Amino acid sequence: MSEDPEPAENISGGAAGGGYADTFDADAPATRAEAVVDRLGELYWQKSYGGRDAFECLVRTILSQNTSDVASQPAHDSLMDRYSSRGDLANALAEADQTEVAETISSAGLYNQKSERIVDIAGRIREEYGGEAGFDEFVREEDPTVVRNALLEMTGVGPKTADCVLLFAGGRQGVFPVDTHVHRIARRIGLAPADADHEGVRAHLERDVPGEKCGFGHTAMIQFGREHCSARKPDCLDDPEACPMADLCDQVGVEPSTGEVVDPSEVETAD
Repeated sequence: MSEDPEPAENISGGAAGGGYADTFDADAPATRAEAVVDRLGELYWQKSYGGRDAFECLVRTILSQNTSDVASQPAHDSLMDRYSSRGDLANALAEADQTEVAETISSAGLYNQKSERIVDIAGRIREEYGGEAGFDEFVREEDPTVVRNALLEMTGVGPKTADCVLLFAGGRQGVFPVDTHVHRIARRIGLAPADADHEGVRAHLERDVPGEKCGFGHTAMIQFGREHCSARKPDCLDDPEACPMADLCDQVGVEPSTGEVVDPSEVETAD
């Protein structure tokens, strides 16, 4: 195994993502959710996060919305190449031509909408925090609830984006961002109610997973979703033993005997 097995093409960026390898006790998990996260840590990686530039992290997460990391990473890299050399990144993007920004991030999808959001948020950060340094200090040092609420007031910033900034830039423990993979897997395994929305899943995971394990729990669960527990064809359909989480999973919405796979919420409704 490499020193940092987390893929670089990821929202957290592997070795470049501001995290570092860490170890956590996995001897006696207090909840099933903690047992799942411990297993994910054994399967993929155990890391602590924090240290990324807050504004860049915010921009990176906006670029990842509704698109893959494979598509959004080149957009991020192109944006940094064009604007990071102009001094304060927030100030540079606040003054940038929106059409030029859209062209720069065109690989990310929804680039017109995302460029408007990035330029608008950059202007707000320049006005309210004086630029990226002031915003970075705010994210790292202010009360997490205050930071989260401030982020959610920004155009185009939802709970997952806000939580990624708190985790990857702020290094805040106890934050478990919920993306599409985490939302599906937590309900499929049975760690949250089948009909829970993203915020409901987040509440259950942050309640049942120790704060220091939430960061790698989030990133490793995404990797598990990509490799083993996809939306349409989880490994357990063909072979229950092929899934490293088989003994901990309720298989909500998955019926290997028939090959049927539905969203967990549909099972709840059917009952």
